[in-house]
Amino acid sequence: MVYRGIFGSMLYGLIGVLFIAVAFSFVISLILSFSSLTEASFSWFILIVSFLALFIGGMIAGVKAKQKGWMVGAGTALLFTVITFLIQYLGYNSTFTMEQYLYHGGYLLASVFGGIIGVNVGK
Repeated sequence: MVYRGIFGSMLYGLIGVLFIAVAFSFVISLILSFSSLTEASFSWFILIVSFLALFIGGMIAGVKAKQKGWMVGAGTALLFTVITFLIQYLGYNSTFTMEQYLYHGGYLLASVFGGIIGVNVGK
C-alpha cells in the first residue's frame, strides 16, 4: 500500500516535470520563431529551467508522498531519465553521451533535493 502511494507521487512529479517542459518549449519556440535569436543563445537558460523543472517535480512528488522525500525525488528523476533514454534510443537510435549522463546526474540531485524540501514543506 505504501509503495502505491510513493509510485503515484512519483508519477505526479513526472507529470509536473513534463508539463513545465512542454510549456517552456512552447514559449521558447514562439520566441525563436518570431525573433532573430538562435537556439544557442538560450542554451544556459534552457539548462537552468530544466534543472528547475526537475526540482519542482521532486517537490511535487515529496508533497504528495509526505514521506521518504529523497526516494520519491530520485524515483521521479529516474522515471524522467528512463523516458528520455527510451525516446532517444528507440526514436533516434542513439544512446546517451557522457554529457547527457552528467546532466541526468544533476537532474537526479535536483529532484532529490526537491523531494526532501517537498516533504518538509508539506508538513
